[in-house]
Amino acid sequence: MNKTKGAFDSPKLWSPGCTQSSTSLTSLAPPFAFGQQAMDTALNIILIVVLLVIMVSLGCTIEIAKITTHLRRPKGVAIAVLVQYSIMPLTAFILGKLFQLGTSESLAILICGCCPGGNLSNIFSLALRGDRNLSDVGEISVTSWGKASVVMTACSMVLAIGLMPLLLYLYSGGLYEDDLEGKVPYKGIITSLVLMLIPCAIGIILNEKKPQYTGLITKAGMVMLLLSSAAIIVLSVANMGSCIMVVFSPSLLGTSALMPLTGFLLGYAVSAAFKLDDRCRRTVCMETGCQNVQLCSAILKVTFTPEIIGPLYFFPVLYLLFQLGEGFLIILVFRIHDRKKKANDAAKIISASVDTFGAEEMKSVSRHCRNTGKPGKQYIDSAAVALTTLQTLQAPPSAASS
Repeated sequence: MNKTKGAFDSPKLWSPGCTQSSTSLTSLAPPFAFGQQAMDTALNIILIVVLLVIMVSLGCTIEIAKITTHLRRPKGVAIAVLVQYSIMPLTAFILGKLFQLGTSESLAILICGCCPGGNLSNIFSLALRGDRNLSDVGEISVTSWGKASVVMTACSMVLAIGLMPLLLYLYSGGLYEDDLEGKVPYKGIITSLVLMLIPCAIGIILNEKKPQYTGLITKAGMVMLLLSSAAIIVLSVANMGSCIMVVFSPSLLGTSALMPLTGFLLGYAVSAAFKLDDRCRRTVCMETGCQNVQLCSAILKVTFTPEIIGPLYFFPVLYLLFQLGEGFLIILVFRIHDRKKKANDAAKIISASVDTFGAEEMKSVSRHCRNTGKPGKQYIDSAAVALTTLQTLQAPPSAASS
């Protein structure tokens, strides 16, 4: 099924033409091989700097008071974290087996599945009008629909320090082969995750001390997310040459398309099974399917050796593209659903008003007839005019709902 199976397990794929460890760059590497070391260093720096900026912007959206409130009644956040760290790693593992991926390929998508959520899930939750308050307390305002997603992202980021290495270890029995045994840098992964908390903490402090700057920093983080993706694509192609095309194999394309979609759908389904309300379900849906692709790329590129991971640090960018497309599609579906539901609710309210008004008018006419012994034509005419007016008002919502 997978034509590239085994290719990732052979060091020959990454050397001498696809890594900077080549001993014969002049004869076997592309013409730009002499600049590969510089481009590789530049790519590492870009990944780290972009991740730092994004984590600071993430911290700027976190309020200590909100986290404290949610942790007092943690049902929604606990369900979201449970779903994220159970569904996504398992989905990555199953897809690796389903598409018969090689060892390094399976490792890359598993790390992507174990990464916590990022800023994108917060934006999607806001667009979906998700619930900021997963503990079902208080009123929901338009400006704070994405707060719950921010809290969930913060909690999943902290828990990733222990859960990501643990999940990698647990799934290693069915994934790793002898050639990768002992080569998974657990220490480097944990160190990277711990260091990522520093810029996040800086963002939280800025939000508390200088809230006037947080909006600008948050926007800068989203701009960096988009620009960095383009920069990573260009530098990756220049650095890896034709080897980068291995990432676009049908098996990896299928995996990157199915992973976020599975997370979105199962996140919503599981939260519905736990009887969370609709807005909470939407938030959990986005938080489950959206992964921190910048963190994943940085871990794959910086902590692993090129001989093991090769160009697979580019896979999270491919995941991001499908994550964006499928996320926007889900938002569109929910927006259409909300619009139709709103029209139907309006029609029901007007219909109920017509029925109530008609009953009251008929009672008035009947009472007049009993008291005077007259047909009460003037009352019947006025009731008929009022009913006609209300039925006319009812027509637009009915037409919209149909």
